[in-house]
Amino acid sequence: MARILTGIQSSGRPHLGNILGAIQPGIDLSKTPENESFFFIADLHSLTSIKDPKVREENVNAVAAAWLALGFDTEKNTFYRQSRVAEVTELAWYLNCFMPYSRMQLAHSFKDKSDALGGENDESVNTGLFAYPMLMAADILLYDANLVPVGKDQQQHLEFTRFVAKKINHHYQEEIFVIPQAKIDQALMTVPGTDGRKMSKSYNNYIDVFLAKKPLKKQVMSIVTDTTPLADPKDPDTCNVFALYSLLADDTQIAEMRKKYQGGNYGYGHAKNELLGLMLDKYADAREKFDYYMNNLPELHKRLEEGEAKARGIATPVLNKVRKAMGYL
Repeated sequence: MARILTGIQSSGRPHLGNILGAIQPGIDLSKTPENESFFFIADLHSLTSIKDPKVREENVNAVAAAWLALGFDTEKNTFYRQSRVAEVTELAWYLNCFMPYSRMQLAHSFKDKSDALGGENDESVNTGLFAYPMLMAADILLYDANLVPVGKDQQQHLEFTRFVAKKINHHYQEEIFVIPQAKIDQALMTVPGTDGRKMSKSYNNYIDVFLAKKPLKKQVMSIVTDTTPLADPKDPDTCNVFALYSLLADDTQIAEMRKKYQGGNYGYGHAKNELLGLMLDKYADAREKFDYYMNNLPELHKRLEEGEAKARGIATPVLNKVRKAMGYL
């Protein structure tokens, strides 16, 4: 059995891009009989940028509700909040003490994030951003994970994890850690936003399928289109509405909409309404469950607490191996 571990960002409510690009593929992967998935909400990582506890808690609740609403099986797998398994921070310290500073300085993501914030001398560039790779490494090594699905931007961090795990194993002449493998999806789905760029909260071009119908319709109707008159034929392959519709519809539905575009007398407003209808239909059950969990937080938290107990059951023996090898047990 392969043990798969994935960290889930808690920087906001999940949008359609998150669902299609990460959540649904993760859930599909977890359904494979020979796989066991550990999915955690990275609420400690989020402290590097989100300092308001109320905002962070709202984000964590929304992320958890979305994963459960979309069908993640918490009986077969393990779903938990990173911060509720405190062993991860202790392990991160041990890893920091074996990871060369010179190698950490090579981290691409730290350079990118610090540059975006105004440079390394800017006070908003905190030490947490710099030490992020070792907390990520602790997340992985604490659960004896075999496979870690990562995007290309996180591949270097996985290499850091492998490096420090091998270094500690070698130093103590003991197989303390399982050495994880990266699972890199070269065909990771890029979901277009309402303006045609990649859907992102930072671009404010996202669609939140868990919104009530009226505000969801407003987002769908904001999708940017060209000015081709209603009566004229339109090119579906250059249209943001059609691109989003194609990611959600089946082959028959896609073919029918393509025919309408090319036949004329079919406006972008018609296409947007069809897209809205498809979203409401496709995510009807998930929308209902999401609202249920967000309105019944004790039940949501109970599901997370059950996962956290399972996670600690794996984490504690692994951490005890480290403590014993280093003389802390």
